[in-house]
Amino acid sequence: MATFLLIHGSYQGGWIWKPVATRLRAAGHLVFAPSLDGCGERAPQCRAGITSETQARELAGFLWSEDLHDVVLVGTSSGGIVLTKTAELARERIKRLMLVDALALMDGESTRDIVPESHKPQGQGIAAGPDRDERLARFLLDIEPELAAWAADRSTLHPIGASNEPIRLEKFWTQDWDASVVFCRQAGKPGEAHQRRAAAALKARWHEMDTGHYPMLSMPNELTQLILKG
Repeated sequence: MATFLLIHGSYQGGWIWKPVATRLRAAGHLVFAPSLDGCGERAPQCRAGITSETQARELAGFLWSEDLHDVVLVGTSSGGIVLTKTAELARERIKRLMLVDALALMDGESTRDIVPESHKPQGQGIAAGPDRDERLARFLLDIEPELAAWAADRSTLHPIGASNEPIRLEKFWTQDWDASVVFCRQAGKPGEAHQRRAAAALKARWHEMDTGHYPMLSMPNELTQLILKG
């Protein structure tokens, strides 16, 4: 039995991992797919002061409080940033890393350095996201209408600090990791060049999926197998 911690991206919550988490649990594994602070069902608590680093510190604290070891961290989209900081903070608890069409920033970078047009402010501590129709249109690029509507209905706003604040990674990129990078060929940002950079720096295994930015919804069987394989 393996232990997996699945980390979602912007405007999402732990719900986006449900198809993959269900399959991993059916195979006998221990799986956690929490919603990050200010996200998903925790969106009513979205506020100033939430950053990718504070979200990572919460996850590292969760690993400690649950006494978890040999954990496989899986992060998608901006969840890749939270993954890197969580791994740095809880190095002794991490077995393997997997970045799924994910942002993987270098020390001092922010999301807006890679995706300049994303996460514009809406209010204090909150990033404006696409409205429900725009979210539905994005999901419809990858998945069938009923599932796309399900996902669009669950999308929420995102803490602005998690996008605008630079991430501090003093140790992550200088350590050795057992890592994999999954590139989704039909996705837009963060793009192949960004993910190739991460794969090279990590000396990671490279996988490609012929789908868009939400493979956990569009190709859950295939992504689950990749996660298990590493």
